[in-house]
Amino acid sequence: MLDLPPDSPLQKPLATIKKSGERAATIVQDLLTMARRGVIKTKVLNINDIVKTFLDSSLFKKIRTHHPDIRIDARLDANLMNIIGKQVHLDKTVMNLVTNAVEALPYGGVIQIVTENKYIDTPINGYDLNIEEGEYVVLRITDDGTGIAPGDLNRIFEPFYSTKVMGKSGTGLGMSVVYGTIKDHNGYIDVHSKQGRGSTFELYFPITRDEVIPKKTVTPMTSYMGSGQKVLIVDDVKTQREMASDILTHLGYKVAMVSSGEEAIKYFRRQSADIIILDMIMPPGIDGLDTYRKILQIQPEQKAVITSGFSESNRVKECERLGAGQYVSKPYTFEDIGVAVKKELNRTIPTAINKPNRAPAPRAGDGGERQMPGDVRYLSNDIFYKSNNQRI
Repeated sequence: MLDLPPDSPLQKPLATIKKSGERAATIVQDLLTMARRGVIKTKVLNINDIVKTFLDSSLFKKIRTHHPDIRIDARLDANLMNIIGKQVHLDKTVMNLVTNAVEALPYGGVIQIVTENKYIDTPINGYDLNIEEGEYVVLRITDDGTGIAPGDLNRIFEPFYSTKVMGKSGTGLGMSVVYGTIKDHNGYIDVHSKQGRGSTFELYFPITRDEVIPKKTVTPMTSYMGSGQKVLIVDDVKTQREMASDILTHLGYKVAMVSSGEEAIKYFRRQSADIIILDMIMPPGIDGLDTYRKILQIQPEQKAVITSGFSESNRVKECERLGAGQYVSKPYTFEDIGVAVKKELNRTIPTAINKPNRAPAPRAGDGGERQMPGDVRYLSNDIFYKSNNQRI
């Protein structure tokens, strides 16, 4: 896209493809999270924003086109408190509940979407658990449709359980996603339904008094361009190496690539790089953390940016503790990787705590025990980390 003129007819379809790819990657990350293969990433959110985003989506406009006899009555509390959650899960939860309500109204009707703050001072019976005392944001979605049979009500959240024709209406996982989402958010769900009278789903989310972080503005590319610095990309996936190389070359860096941690170590025994882009998981060889540890033995002040398709793990945090810079989640954009690399290259190590090139000579009274260079360097690196984070 960057190589196309701004008025090219390909710009718009390519932007759509890019956005769809980013969305697909987010969903894949979410599937990994739901399967407990990643650690859920949360942020401060407002349920009103989630509802408004859905009501403004192309999917909802399509629903309105196909169901013109259905009216939406949205009553959103203007003073709604925030929650801590994962947006893509909540997006899918609202989508699934509204879609289910639409399907319960074959001849038209009303879907009411309500948000409110609620304090519960005495536990109340929920769908499967008592809703405990506390402050909650409540999302309530009600329809006046066909309702749910008593025999089905206890099974609606089971995976692949559906009274609909499979393949014509979703995958059979929609309500399982709703249930899993509310549990992952430490919340509660309550359901009321009568055949011929409609259904109400109430979702209770614990509130937070933290503020929503404003959306970041686009950073001008000129602010994170390189100036010929040498970057080593370490990634076991060829397409990932090539993509990163294209981005960083476009940004003005000189790029070298290797396909494993072992190759990266051999590289540093022969030559150097200003910074490495280090993938965290590289089977069947050593991973990013072990690679970085060994590189630090060769180049004690080596700068690095860690990348991974999985959520940030303890091993990623250990890399950061050893001195690596910002963690960047795959797939990343020009801005994501460009800003991370520029920030790490600009980071300076205070002279007072630079790592020594040689071990200090033993002093009188120290028992004659000489400290090895590797030990000195590791300690110095640890001190540098703590200094940057104001722990000393």
